[in-house]
This record gives sequence, C-alpha cells and structure tokens, in this order.
Amino acid sequence: MHVPLTPIRCLLRARDLYPHKTGVVDGEERYTYGEFADRCHRMAAGLIAAGVQKGDRVALLSFNNHVLLEGYFGIPLAGAVVMPINVRLHPAEIAAIIAHATPKVLIYEEEFAPQVQHLREAGLSTCAFVSIDGPPLPGGMALKDLTMAAPLPDPDLLSIDENDMAELFYTSGSTGNPKGVTLSHRTLYLHALSLAGSLEHDDHRVALHTIPLFHANGWGFPHFATMCGMRQVMVRRFEPASIFRLIQSEKATGMILVPTMANALIACPDRGRFDVSSLSHILIGGAASSPELIAGLEAVFPGCSVLAGYGLTETSPVVGNARPKSTFTFASEAERLSHSASAGWPFLGVEARVVDTTMQDVPRDMKTVGEVAVRGDNVMDGYYREPGLTRDAIQGGWLRTGDMAVWDEERCLHIVDRRKDIIISGGENIASIEVEHAILAHPAVAECVVVAAPHERWGEVPVAVVVLKEGCVETEESLIAFAASRIARFKLPHAIKFETSPLPKSGTGKVMKRAIREAFWAGKDKRVQG
Repeated sequence: MHVPLTPIRCLLRARDLYPHKTGVVDGEERYTYGEFADRCHRMAAGLIAAGVQKGDRVALLSFNNHVLLEGYFGIPLAGAVVMPINVRLHPAEIAAIIAHATPKVLIYEEEFAPQVQHLREAGLSTCAFVSIDGPPLPGGMALKDLTMAAPLPDPDLLSIDENDMAELFYTSGSTGNPKGVTLSHRTLYLHALSLAGSLEHDDHRVALHTIPLFHANGWGFPHFATMCGMRQVMVRRFEPASIFRLIQSEKATGMILVPTMANALIACPDRGRFDVSSLSHILIGGAASSPELIAGLEAVFPGCSVLAGYGLTETSPVVGNARPKSTFTFASEAERLSHSASAGWPFLGVEARVVDTTMQDVPRDMKTVGEVAVRGDNVMDGYYREPGLTRDAIQGGWLRTGDMAVWDEERCLHIVDRRKDIIISGGENIASIEVEHAILAHPAVAECVVVAAPHERWGEVPVAVVVLKEGCVETEESLIAFAASRIARFKLPHAIKFETSPLPKSGTGKVMKRAIREAFWAGKDKRVQG
C-alpha cells in the first residue's frame, strides 16, 4: 500500500491520539491537540476562500506563537506552501524575498505592520495581507475573519503528491544573498520520522520552542513534537530569566539552543532561583559548540543530557548529533566532552561523508580537513527558481554543504569551519572556530568571533573581536597568552579588538561573521590579499 508521505499526517496523528491533551502553550493561551487541529483546518478553509490555490506560497512574518505553528499544518492543508520569513531582516531584504517568492498571502503580527507597509509601498499588490493581532491595513483582513469559516475537512491523503513543495525557507544570507530552500511533503515527513527514530522521546515530553520557527523548518521539531504528542511551549523571544521560568512552570523536558543562547543561560544571574530538575535533554546547533560550553550547561542543568548536533536549512535541517554509540567508549572526561561538542553521527535515513575537491573521502584520521557532503531523505530538492545554484550545491547525488570537517574511524564528524571562514595565512589553513574556542575557554570572555583581516606579508591573518563578561578586565596580551596554551602559535590572533556591546547576530542568534569581517576589509579591492 502506498500512502503519500506528508507532514499533514503528523497533525492528524496528534489529533486522533491526543484530542484532549494540551498540545500547544502560548503565554496564557492553551490548546488541546483537538483544538489545535481545528484551528489548522479553519486556517486552511480561510486561505482557500481567500483565493489560495495549490502550490501558492503563504508567507508568515511573526515571532514564535501558536499562529506560526498552525501555519506549519494549516497552509499545507490548503495545498499551499509554508514560507516563514526571518523577522529580523531589513525591510528591503524582506521585500527582495517577497519579490522572489511571490507569495499569494502574507500573515503578519501587528509589530511588523511598518515592514508590511513598506512592502505595500514597494508595489507588491498581488500579495494579500492578513493581520494576526491588530487592525488590518487598508485592503487587508484580520486573521480572525479569515478563520471564521467552517473547518476544512480532512484531505484525501491518497490525492497528495508527496513530491510537491510544502515549505520554502530562505537561508540567513550569512554567506551571501538568501536562497530559497524547497522542501517537499516527503522530505519533511521522513525528516520527522528520522528525528523520532534517532532521538529519545515519549508523549510525556514538554518541548520549549526556543529556536525561532522561521529558521530552518523550526529544526524539524514542529512536525516531530506534534507527531509524538508532546506539549509544545512557544517562546516568543529568548530571554534567559524567562527560559528558566518556563522550565519551572511548564516542567519542560527539552529545548534546542545555539551557542550564544547557551552562554546567556550559563551567565544568567537569576538561574539559581528556579527549579530546572525537569529538564532532561538539550540539543545545541546552529554553530559549532565547544567542550567548555557542554560542561557549563551540564553544571547549570545537572543530570541533563547536553549534546551538540549538526544540520543546515538544506537538510530540513538535522543531519545528526553527538549521541552515544555502543561501539565507542571514552578514555577520559575530556574526550567525552569533546565528543559531546562534535557533530556526531548521522541520523536514520541520512548519510554523511568528508570529501576532497574531487568528491573522494579524506582519511578518517582527525587531521585531514575536507568538506561535509550529505545525501538522504532529508535533503532539499533545490533552491527555488535557482537551477544554477542547485547544480552547484548538489553534485553526483550529494549535497556539498560548504562546511569543513575532520572525521575519525567511527565516522564521527568534527566541524572545523565554514569553507568561506577558513583563514589562509601564509599558506597555512587556520580554522576560525578553533581560535574562537581557544579564547572562549577563558572565564572572562562572554563572546568572541575570529575573522580574517588583511596583512601585507601573510595575505590575511586571524583577528579576534571579544566581548568580556560584566565586571571583567583583560588585555590583548593576556588573552593571546591564554590562547597560546591551547593552539599553535601560527593560529593565534594578530590582534584582539574589545567591544562593549553584544556582537551582531542573525535572527537565530548566530554571530554575523560576514558583517564583522567586512569592517576589516573596507576600502580593499578584494577580500584576499597577496
């Protein structure tokens, strides 16, 4: 029997098995899975009544809330494509994405009404504007009016083409212009199954949506958590004290963090005021982690499993994580922490390799650096309306990720750097992440980013931009000396620039390296010297 694979099945399973269980918590609002499914079906009916047809894109401009989560299911129920937008983009960047994707409808929070007005003034008249929580703009409508219609009946699953696009996510643009990643019904459903088959879970779990759902398919957790009947707690904005408060009040069992979020929780002065004993699992991704970060989180959340993971928007996004494997034992606590901070092994349905420029595997010696290549059920179909970029990314049936790594005999991946962030100084390759971790290990350092700066003799050299913890005083010399005890001298930063304000970050908490690097290369004709 062939039943098409679609994330709609995640919603229908939760409704049928857990109709009276609280499934979604958004501030004071709480919905059972039966109520949540009804809202999704009403959204679908309203979109169809508004003229949305099969294959149309429906954009969402919103922080994490129940409406954004409903869009993950209500929009595909209408036969349309989910398209969440990074709310922290500049209005001109949002306008460029809208112009490229040409959505039929844009659903937005009142907070973003000025950005929506900018879109209207840009002449995007083909897009219908729907306000979630405020008065609609002239010619627009309110979500409550859109969803007043009777709920759409369950679709005939057998009529769905599992290869149709279901989601369109635009990359952060941290390494160039945003690209639209197309994810099919099949890809999304199999990614959810991969998470369910690779991560520990049960229907008692309470998941905090700490990662913005507009980023990289919400890391797959909207589908995975719904499929498994978990309670999902929406986190509108990441504020450390609020996270601790939610863990205590909702008895949260798991959450996902990027390293900047993790550091903020470790540094939170109020952390000791809350009971966090319910928390059992933390997954770290979005940027390379470090053993010190793992140890710091384990100290804040005793008894909690803290593991790094790896993925990218193009892989739905999770490739794998550093979960234990029975054939691998640790010789020391330091080795355990190092492994927990690695990218680990691929999940079910995913294959990963580390290859050279000719797509040959590099030696599994933890020394030879190559590029991570991935294939599997979770990989995108391509970049929307960009066939040339798609051909560049997917070669010989493998997605070339642009992430540089080493691996060991057990095929465990250790991410070294982004290909574009490798610093080539005097012919030597220097991984910016390795230098960052060496400096971040210093107890006085709150944030650090390492980028390439021009140098007359060496072409380019590493420089560090550092934010110290409040009340701490360090010098350039003291931090370089500290790093020298951890990494080779040729990798040491040639200069350290101290900042008092937090480093610029993307909507998901990643430090924007490209913007920081550009400041050092201003006025240069090219971004590589020599």
